[in-house]
Amino acid sequence: MCAIVMNEAIDELAARFRGDLVLPESPDYDEVRRIYNGMIDRRPAIIARCTDAGDVIAAVNYAREHELPLSVRGGGHHGAGLSMCDDGLVVDLSLMKGVRVDPGHRTALVLPGCTLGDVDHATHAFGLATPTGIMSTTGMAGLTLGGGTGHLTRRYGLTIDNLISADMVLADGSFVTASESEHPDLFWAIRGGGGNFGVVTAFQFRLHPVHTVYAGPMCWDVEKADEILRWYREFLPAQEDELGGAFTFRVIPARAPFPEEHWGRPVAIIIWCHTGAKERAEAAFAPIREMFGPPLIDLVRPMALPELQAMSDAMYPPGLQWYWKADFFDDLPDEAIARTVEFGSNLATPLSIAQIAPIDGAAGRVANDATAWSWRDAIWTLVIVGVSEDPADMGRITQWTRDYWEAVHPWSAGGAYVNMMMDEGQERVRAAYRGNYDRLAAIKARYDPNNLFRLNQNIHPRTGTA
Repeated sequence: MCAIVMNEAIDELAARFRGDLVLPESPDYDEVRRIYNGMIDRRPAIIARCTDAGDVIAAVNYAREHELPLSVRGGGHHGAGLSMCDDGLVVDLSLMKGVRVDPGHRTALVLPGCTLGDVDHATHAFGLATPTGIMSTTGMAGLTLGGGTGHLTRRYGLTIDNLISADMVLADGSFVTASESEHPDLFWAIRGGGGNFGVVTAFQFRLHPVHTVYAGPMCWDVEKADEILRWYREFLPAQEDELGGAFTFRVIPARAPFPEEHWGRPVAIIIWCHTGAKERAEAAFAPIREMFGPPLIDLVRPMALPELQAMSDAMYPPGLQWYWKADFFDDLPDEAIARTVEFGSNLATPLSIAQIAPIDGAAGRVANDATAWSWRDAIWTLVIVGVSEDPADMGRITQWTRDYWEAVHPWSAGGAYVNMMMDEGQERVRAAYRGNYDRLAAIKARYDPNNLFRLNQNIHPRTGTA
């Protein structure tokens, strides 16, 4: 498109757009196109910073009419950086923030630019919460559409299990509400199917009574990791849903609240979260605190849920280099534990982590075909994350993550989790949905037959084929 025609076309968009249109010549272009993963550097032709659903409709129509690549940005937190595109249009939802809590009905209406921290802040004031992820800077929209696992998964299920409805702009520019009673096929698909089906302009979530949890990290020397992980795989699935905990390999950061004498020390951590009464929580943790001798560091205590959710934020500011991979596991056999201890005890960088988290409990009592997210029969998810402040480490963190994943993958359930994938190819996308993929492809063909929404972990709009 020549410059004169391009300018006229942008004027056309501007005439029906209330937000900001950020172009390569705009003074804030480099700042606005920046996303969480500093490894990603893409240069869109237009960043359409939407203020409402009308702006989203205008931007989607413009991209379709002018055959521009289209990406959608909520929190911009995904590792693969699929919210930014080269030479296309970005529907940027980050200005569309707002949470309206209905404490009587225990619901929250959440706009797509919100982070987990925005939602936690609004719902916590009423002693309520919905299950989300584990970092408050994560975008709520992307987390939800991919599934959503975190501290409350065992007690209240995945984020999508608490989604009541979603307002959406479709590829043809039309506006619909997806729920169990309206467009139920679309509602089924967006619960795990990622951004393949449209742009969500508002979510309605179910809330639960959660205010203060008994939670925090309990750390042991990494030399005890094998023993503790073997105990953990048997212990946690046998507990009531109110107890959750993620086993993590990490280097102790040089910051409070960790004692200075342990800064820089590699450790095995379980980040616990107990949502029951304080007395039950203390009784549950008493034997754990003595089972392997006193923990090296014990920061488990009563705390507000938003404090737990934000505990890692300061360690991982925007702009770091990220590379991650993940797998689901039905079990953690001794061989898999041996390999994960081998790699987890030798992290690529001090900021790198590996985490095994439970996805059983309430989340596991949903049928595999009840939503697009198809791994209800798995017990664990392993997330391997190479992280560094230094762009020169990009090769190292990428290779370490891939080597770790390849070492443990033979014992996995063979699946993938779209929220924790890089650009890994169509075979891995199919693995994320296994038996649900063909149904998703058919729904994609109905709502986005020309695959306008393709800059994602893409589901092809053709029944049964890739």
